[in-house]
Amino acid sequence: MSLVLIVLPILAGCALFFVPRSDRTVSRITGCVVAAITFFLPLVTGNDGAISAHWLSRPFTASLHFAWGGLSFWIVLLLALCTFCAILATNMPQTRTMIALLLMLEGTMMGLFTARDILAFALFWDLMLIPPFFALVGWGEHRDTAWRYLIYNFAGGLLLLLATAAFGVIYGSTDVIGTGHSIAGAWAPWIFAGFAIAFAVKTPLFPFHTWMPATYSDTPPPMVAVVSALQSKGGLYGFLVIGLPFLGSAMAQWKWIFIIASLVSLLYGAYIALVQTDAKRVVAYSSLSHLGLIVLGIFSFSGVAVQGVLVYIIAHGLFSAALFLILGYFEEREGTRSLARLGGLGALNPKLAGAFTIAALAALGLPGLAGFAGELVILSGVFQSGYFWPALIALIPIVLASAYMLRLLQDIINGPQVKDIPERTDLSWVEGLAVAPLLAALVVLGCYPHAVTATAAAFTAPLAAVQPQAAGTLALTKEQHDR
Repeated sequence: MSLVLIVLPILAGCALFFVPRSDRTVSRITGCVVAAITFFLPLVTGNDGAISAHWLSRPFTASLHFAWGGLSFWIVLLLALCTFCAILATNMPQTRTMIALLLMLEGTMMGLFTARDILAFALFWDLMLIPPFFALVGWGEHRDTAWRYLIYNFAGGLLLLLATAAFGVIYGSTDVIGTGHSIAGAWAPWIFAGFAIAFAVKTPLFPFHTWMPATYSDTPPPMVAVVSALQSKGGLYGFLVIGLPFLGSAMAQWKWIFIIASLVSLLYGAYIALVQTDAKRVVAYSSLSHLGLIVLGIFSFSGVAVQGVLVYIIAHGLFSAALFLILGYFEEREGTRSLARLGGLGALNPKLAGAFTIAALAALGLPGLAGFAGELVILSGVFQSGYFWPALIALIPIVLASAYMLRLLQDIINGPQVKDIPERTDLSWVEGLAVAPLLAALVVLGCYPHAVTATAAAFTAPLAAVQPQAAGTLALTKEQHDR
């Protein structure tokens, strides 16, 4: 059944190119129906939808093996939901083409997040670059942004493919995701290096982030809503399902490099978001900061922090997609993203202002919403693992998040009205329906994060083999502290 999640959106996206280019109704209905099917299919089947077909025997064995379960189950639901909302919110020239690209992006990312074979994972890693690239070429403000996005991410994909080949030769098979048998030896750190750089580029993590701000600001809102919500999770997902189970000892050797890089991402992203005047770039740099917190949680090797990581991965996807869709509504109405040109929209568009307020409050970590639940559990786990100073430093950008999100909210919603911008219509029922599921999910997950944390056992089990080494480092730190 998992094959349906991959093939159906791709075939539907290809079929839409046979629909007249000016069509909006048929393409939107088709896209919403396909996204709805991919959302409800994992919910109603009652199994993991596993399918496997052997296709490679030399120099190692590989299979087209796909299934949903654990974290991938929640990411599949998030992907289908974000795609549905993005398609419903699409209202631009060549709507049909954008919806076709969104469906093809959904299908390729479904392949990535349901892959149980690392080689299949690596192949879909590169395939999912194609739809956003064409969206940037067709609608982007700067053509070089599309090529920067493609070159950066394809270079990371090439490293991922080389690391996968080395893994397969040493391990004997790449059909291993979910089995959890670790590998060690002289080659393990080098294999992890290939995986780690690819994952860091995709996340993105400082200093591999330079492709992200321009990509997020130039990409049309429906596409960037899905890219920011899901495609950035590919690297984080890779650390969890490939790094921890198979290369945990190598991850432990590299942990301080990634802890420092994550803290730099946290601080740098928050500071740059604080001084941006482009609304989309504020959200883009805030994502750099938020994703740095997730990386810090992973490399703390704390079972508690990993539970928070799982919640925050889903929470970030929800509020990131909602923010970019709503900012797209603002830009469509006002023709600008500049905070100097936007202001006083709360009085003119109360429904739009209300939706934006919920999404922004979730991003700054308001208690009761999903963002707060993820941040709190991550920081608790990092602190309990003995990483006192990283946890303390991570509090600074979390406080700054309140500053830049409230600034964004105040300037757009409550700022002085710009007299030469005419009054626009408020949120329509279709636009409201596009963001309502995302906002509702933020509330539900904020009140009941256990639905996601219950899947953490598969990721916390490999930590037992890594924690002794980390514990030795922590003991030295405490001894030095006592002196």
